[in-house]
Amino acid sequence: MFAVIKTGGKQYRVATDDVLKIEKLSGDAGDMIEFTEVLAVSGKIGTPLVEGAMVTAEVVEQGRGAKVISFKKRRRQNSRRTRGHRQLLTTVRISEILIDGAKPSKKAAKPAAKKSEDAKPAPEAKAEAAKEEAKPAKAAKAEAPAAALFSAPEGKGDDLTKIKGIGPVAKKQLNEQGITTFAQIAALTDEEVQKIDENMPFSAEQISDWRDQAKALA
Repeated sequence: MFAVIKTGGKQYRVATDDVLKIEKLSGDAGDMIEFTEVLAVSGKIGTPLVEGAMVTAEVVEQGRGAKVISFKKRRRQNSRRTRGHRQLLTTVRISEILIDGAKPSKKAAKPAAKKSEDAKPAPEAKAEAAKEEAKPAKAAKAEAPAAALFSAPEGKGDDLTKIKGIGPVAKKQLNEQGITTFAQIAALTDEEVQKIDENMPFSAEQISDWRDQAKALA
């Protein structure tokens, strides 16, 4: 038996034990997900959905797809722009294809209901009070900015926009990560190029091109 389901604006033909990657859905590994938008089941076509049909699946893992590079260039304008994107994906394994209103053997996990403040015993109330006192410290840590990828050298930085492909926005992003001079870019190792590729919206090929240009400007 197979079914056609709709999720994330796409349609998928699935059968029991199929493993597929779909647009990100909330849930941890091992959680059950129910797909109620079933467009067809074997030879039965829905109008638009098959009444009483459902497909359940188990979340295998949460991840991201391969990086997609978007490159735009304006002729004779000295303008080039490169952006990278990695789509959030959820890997699921199809568990059951149900019809005629049948109930799944494993139901989707539901968030635990919160207990009322009045129903809490005294020890739990004390623990809650301690958590409330600790919240300001946690909030302060959360507000602390993430460490830059590199340490910026002392002194005035170079105008990185002289490198073809680096505009004002890219310059600002590089400066925020501690890259302010031609010499820094010229001295980047292959490992550091890969580090920038993984943490910033620039591809390794683009950064290598900047490195070659920076060697002439440094």
